[in-house]
Parts: sequence; structure tokens; C-alpha cells
Amino acid sequence: MTTTVLDKSIGSRVGIRPRAVTVGIAAAVGTAVISVFTLGTGEYPIAPADVVRTLLGQGTTAQDFIVNELRLPRLITAIVVGMCLAAGGAVFQSLVRNPLGSPDVLGITNGASTAALTVVILGGSSTQLSLAAVAGGLAAALLIQVIGGKHGLHGYRFILCGIGLAAILNGISGYLLTRGIQMENARAMLWLTGSLDGRDWQQAGPLLIVLAVTLPILLLACGPGLRILEMGDDAASALGVPVKVLRTGALFTAALLVSCAAAAAGPVAFVALIAPHLAKRLTRAPGPNLVPSLATGALLLVGADWLAQHAGDSALPVGVVTGAVGGAYLVWLLTTERKAGRI
Repeated sequence: MTTTVLDKSIGSRVGIRPRAVTVGIAAAVGTAVISVFTLGTGEYPIAPADVVRTLLGQGTTAQDFIVNELRLPRLITAIVVGMCLAAGGAVFQSLVRNPLGSPDVLGITNGASTAALTVVILGGSSTQLSLAAVAGGLAAALLIQVIGGKHGLHGYRFILCGIGLAAILNGISGYLLTRGIQMENARAMLWLTGSLDGRDWQQAGPLLIVLAVTLPILLLACGPGLRILEMGDDAASALGVPVKVLRTGALFTAALLVSCAAAAAGPVAFVALIAPHLAKRLTRAPGPNLVPSLATGALLLVGADWLAQHAGDSALPVGVVTGAVGGAYLVWLLTTERKAGRI
């Protein structure tokens, strides 16, 4: 009994929550299992055991080429995109203290989409599209910060301003689509849906670097402060948290992650909304739950990609699956929040 209490005390002081660790490990194991089946899926099917042997360097030459050169970059892109979206969504939900606080709702994803769409309509290259998506997402975050003024935005004010910005950007995107020619519009619509088709190390590599740089910032510099910030600005200030600096830093770090994810795979819908919310429900812990959210985001996107590849005779863009599942989840979430009297 004494040992159990001591262990809980130690875990509490260092920020370790057994339930959160369990959720993270379970999601990571689920991601690994689905990844093996995903790597074996395609025109040249490979058995799961052969996939594992190939990853360990014991496969045939053909299997090594198919798994490691053709399919693994797409899988890594899916995992990292899911992690980036989940981390961004967790930060936004913590900032606005509302489960509806998602980059999809707050205009960040729309900023990346509008900027990328502009490049597509103008016939730009893939590199230019990626850079434009990142710049567009960060510009949307800056605009939200400017709208907030010196007092900043939080709560429903943040959500309402984000919805307004998203509506404006959607209108601009619609206008751009009317100005493009048919082939450009087809390319634009595929990107706007969110797709992992044809992704290679050119997309996965830079995204891994961005995640490696920004993740320590979120976990070490922003995470503890965001947990306290959920108690309210006054309480956080009284406890020594630099509220304005924390909110600005977290906002732009999360916007960078979401924008880079959009640059790599397009604006994949609802992952940033669902993953953090599921993680918080499973862990039953306050705060952004960044690590469980990261693992849940990877699991969701890898699972959605596997479903997209098995949905019919031809593979679907992964954004179609996340949009369908996420839309249903959003309806359920709105119903739950309304019954609880929070909206």
C-alpha cells in the first residue's frame, strides 16, 4: 500500500500518468500493426510476415524495393502527418479550452489551402506548393493574432473569429477554382481532399525534421504552461505563467505543424479535431495530453489510409475517409456538448 502511494506521488511530481502511458503505448502498438498490413497492401501484395522480414533486411530484392523504396515513405508521411495534426489540434483545443478548437475550424488549415491553391492555379511546382501552404497557415495564425489585439483571443471569441476567417478563405478558394483550367482544377481538388498518393522521402524527410524541432518546444516549453492556462488566464498569471508569450508561442508552433502537414499531404480533415479529443477522453487527464494525442493521431491517419486503400476497386484519397468518419464524430461531439450545456 505504501509503495503504491509512493509510486503515484513520484509519477505525479514528474508528470507521468500511468493511464496516459497506457493509451500512448496501445496507440503506438496499433499503429505498428496496421503499418505492417499497409506495407503489404498494393498491386503486389506481401504477407505480413514477409513485410516484417523485409523491414529487418531479410526480404528478397523485389520485396525490399517495394516495401522500403515505394511504400515505406508513404507510411512514414502518414504517421508524421497524423502526429503533426494531432499535436496542433491538442494545442488549439487547450488554448481555446474547447473540444471544437481545431485548425480545421479556426482557419489555419484554410490559410494553408488557399495559399497552396493559388500556386496550383498558377501552375507552380510541388516545392512552391509546399512552401505556399506553410506560409499560408502561418499568415492565418498571424491574422488571428492581429484580430485578437493586445488582449488576445481565447474561448468562443477565438472560435468565432476562426470560423469567420475560414469562411473568407473558403470564398477566395472558390473564386480561384473558377479561374483555373480543368487540369489545374483536378490537381487542386485532389490536393484539397488530402491524399498520400505518390508521397516519398521528399515530403517525409522535411516533415520529420520539423516535428523533431518543434516537439521539444511543445512538450517542454509549452505543455506545462498550457495545462495551467486551462485554469484561466488570471489563475495562470498568478502562478507565474507568461500568458501572452505562451499563447503566442504555442499558437505559431501549432500553426507551423499543421501547415507543414498540409504541405506534405494536403488539408486532411478532422484528424486534428478527433485525435486530441479521443486522447483526452481515454486518458481522463487535464491539459493538452500531447504524447497520447501524437500516438492517437498517427493511429487514426494510418488506419484511415489502410481503409482508403481497401474501400473499393480503386484506392480513395485518405481525406475522403477522415472526412466521413470525422464528420460523423463532429455531429456526435456537438450533440454531446449540447446535452452537457457547454454549447
